[in-house]
Amino acid sequence: MFGIYLKRELGRRKKAALVIALGLALGIALVITVNSVSAGMTQAQDKVLKSLYGLGTDMTVTKARSAPTSGSSGRPNFQFDANSNDSDDTQSSDRVMTQGGQALAAGVITKVAAQKGVAGAVGALTLNVTKVDGSFTQGKAQSSGGSSGNSGQGGPGGGTSGGSTAAPQVQGGGANFDVNSYSVAGVDVTDQTLGPLAGSKITTGKSFPAAQTNAKVAVVSKSYAKENSLKVGKTLKISGTKYTVIGIATPDSSESTSDVYLPLKQAQTLADAKNQVTTIYVKATDSQQIDSVKAAIQKNISGTTVTTSADLAQTVSGSLSTASNLATSVGKWLSIAVLVAAFLVAALLTSSAVSRRVREFGTLKALGWPSRRVTRQVVGESIVNGLLGGALGIGLGLAAAYTVTAISPKLTAQLGSTGGGGMGGGPGGGGPGQQSTQSTMEIALSAPVSMTTIALAVGLAVTGGLIAGAMGGWRASRMRPADALRSVS
Repeated sequence: MFGIYLKRELGRRKKAALVIALGLALGIALVITVNSVSAGMTQAQDKVLKSLYGLGTDMTVTKARSAPTSGSSGRPNFQFDANSNDSDDTQSSDRVMTQGGQALAAGVITKVAAQKGVAGAVGALTLNVTKVDGSFTQGKAQSSGGSSGNSGQGGPGGGTSGGSTAAPQVQGGGANFDVNSYSVAGVDVTDQTLGPLAGSKITTGKSFPAAQTNAKVAVVSKSYAKENSLKVGKTLKISGTKYTVIGIATPDSSESTSDVYLPLKQAQTLADAKNQVTTIYVKATDSQQIDSVKAAIQKNISGTTVTTSADLAQTVSGSLSTASNLATSVGKWLSIAVLVAAFLVAALLTSSAVSRRVREFGTLKALGWPSRRVTRQVVGESIVNGLLGGALGIGLGLAAAYTVTAISPKLTAQLGSTGGGGMGGGPGGGGPGQQSTQSTMEIALSAPVSMTTIALAVGLAVTGGLIAGAMGGWRASRMRPADALRSVS
């Protein structure tokens, strides 16, 4: 009897049922859209942090670089001597400098690994190589100061040639030179699950064999290889040393953290930094212990700066950060407001529909229907309306999420350092005394819809139906058989 009556009444009031369902559908669709976009924002931020940290890294340990001493410009110096007997003398010079924070002794890695809650610790040395190619004609030339504007500004694919340079001193001739810079990362080849190379995968060639701890081999980023026409098997010359390219690395995110990767010992030799690292990548045994591990390292190893992913997230700015804040704050409250409005509208419409059915419910009570049976009938109709609204809302929400994913709007993330090279020496940074770096990444936004979001939508649909049914049922329970007789007149 309940099902037959329910079907008949819903069929008679299709327009009213559709209006109630559409009101609930709009609120539920907005919730799905906001939740899916927020999930996409979280994924985008995770990509940004992974590009800085590498896969599986929970924090980094660095040491803030001390201020330059008095009388030191902190700039690289280049010496060139043109042969006065030659009409055209082309020379090249590389300047290798540590990037990020002050160097740490390799023994600190062991101390960090010994802290409670640490699952693994790996050291890395990040360098900036500034290459100057000079062409001199008749006379002796000396250039001091290099390119302060270009040092440390080379992104993946190399720096910009022809940056601002100090004027060379030339006697009886002229000079013209280009300045390029790129980043180099020294990788602990015995454990590549952490560190700067962990955020990339080898798409051509191979990665470092564990036995090649001091081999003259290199892995280069895909963008840098393309820029410089490098392939597996070719050689790369850094500061007079030739390295054989054994692999091309493609980052999981849109940007590489370094242009060239070398075995750690080779990087230490280039920078004259034996048994030193600039960054220690740390993995905690449990994500719940990250804060306690950070506190233990800072307490037990003095002079270090510990940067977690939460710290780095606070340094991310740009349209990604702005959109994320809007989605989590304005979007959340907007969803709540629309849902509350949808529930109220559904309840009021249901109550109004019940008021127009005075003769019907009064007659049913006169025939012996108890109030609870009438209430159950109204609640049943409202729940069906709610489920219909939920189905429409899920459809609209999925369509909106699919549209966002299909369009994939581009968001930018500006990555700022927390000081002392806390990001592990990503692209763009490094000279003495330079403790703040910033680079920009472009991330495509997606809007993934999880089963949890779908379940939430179904729950909201049922809740909306129950609220509307409770209001309508309460109104129907107060009707009396006499109300039906009065409505006839």
